[in-house]
Amino acid sequence: MSKGTLLIVDDEKPTREGLRAALEERFDVYIAEDAPTAMELLEREDFDVLLTDFRLPHEDGMKLIARAKALSHPPVCILMTAYGSEELAVQAMKSGADDYIAKGRLQIEELELRIARALRGRNLEQENTSLRQQLDVKFGLENIIGQSPAMQAVLETVRSVAPAKSTVLILGESGTGKELIAKAIHQLSPRSKGPMVTVHCAALPATLLESELFGHEKGAFTGAHERRIGRFEQAHGGTLFLDEIGEIDPTVQIKLLRFLGERTFERLGSNKTLSSDVRLVTATNKDLAERVRSGAFREDLFFRLNVVPIHLPPVRDRVGDLPLLVQAFLREFAQENQKPVKEIAPETMQLLMNYPWPGNVRELRAALEGAVVLSRGERLLPRDLPANVRTGQAAVVTAAAPAAPARAPATVKETEKELIARTLQETSGNRTEAARRIGMSRRTLHRKLHEYHLESL
Repeated sequence: MSKGTLLIVDDEKPTREGLRAALEERFDVYIAEDAPTAMELLEREDFDVLLTDFRLPHEDGMKLIARAKALSHPPVCILMTAYGSEELAVQAMKSGADDYIAKGRLQIEELELRIARALRGRNLEQENTSLRQQLDVKFGLENIIGQSPAMQAVLETVRSVAPAKSTVLILGESGTGKELIAKAIHQLSPRSKGPMVTVHCAALPATLLESELFGHEKGAFTGAHERRIGRFEQAHGGTLFLDEIGEIDPTVQIKLLRFLGERTFERLGSNKTLSSDVRLVTATNKDLAERVRSGAFREDLFFRLNVVPIHLPPVRDRVGDLPLLVQAFLREFAQENQKPVKEIAPETMQLLMNYPWPGNVRELRAALEGAVVLSRGERLLPRDLPANVRTGQAAVVTAAAPAAPARAPATVKETEKELIARTLQETSGNRTEAARRIGMSRRTLHRKLHEYHLESL
């Protein structure tokens, strides 16, 4: 059985070394003399226990504990201080400490007991979380409603693919519930005890998305004031869900392709190669095959992502599920808003069945929430529905005209050429190093140099 990992933080060397000598038989012990050094270690390694002094240079132990508890894999945190008081103990617990011990009365045997007790408490909490997840699995795929043949086929695919390691691509119109399917895959998988990290790719410009996914070092770009670990590192041991994958920039596509091939990456501003054990689930409402044909999406990346495709049907293709969805939303919003509404008038349900629902489940949910809030009795009436649902005309959203013509997005080839040229400049023409950074073989790089007329670089 492997030892647990323990980080001891104390600015007094005799105390650090004494604790290390006393505890290293039971733990793999690391030491740090201040909070910045400790945070570098905490961001790089997953520790089981953080044992820190209260008085530290630069930042006190309580602030260090608060930052440690914000990590994706927080350790058990125990605060030590020579300035013991009940008031300080309360403050320590508010900062997230799992326990508190006065250094003046510190006995190694008692410290070992405190650490063991705190670890048992954390393990019990993790077991309870796992049990809740197992109950969700036992009683059905969480929050997913559907008895139509189309949805039953989706749910059967989810049950089949969840235990595997394969990459999954979820396809469907906006509002069909792609994120719920991704959560179900994670929850039903052996990785359910690990984190599920979600990134909405379209919400970030290319440079920020690259940093968000892969992390960056201090000074990597303007505004990078400190090191930041990316979502691939945060999702280690779990699932990374990339929504709206069809919107990512070609530069990010290249780095993502390399990760899928080698399971390695570098933070922005670093040459150190990192790895992460992540199951990748992606989703899009775009036609990726068409984007490949137009040159906006890499064909090799599409094949890597499209290992197991799951096609989510729009609401218009699963009308039989509409009453189930309506009843579920009715109960939820009546309870949430303390409204007495308990049923839907037949004519109201008919209007809901006749409406095309271009926004799918998301639009249906919003319409039902508004209707419940506006309802005046125990029955939902047609007058409570949005005007467009009553008339059967889908709402049209008119986008404002752009102030100036948008620049045409670069194609995959244009971006790849620019990336190769830039990387060769950064490596002073070293083709072997450039190929490694880009994530392609040296032979492929030579072929690309010829194709893009870059042999002179």
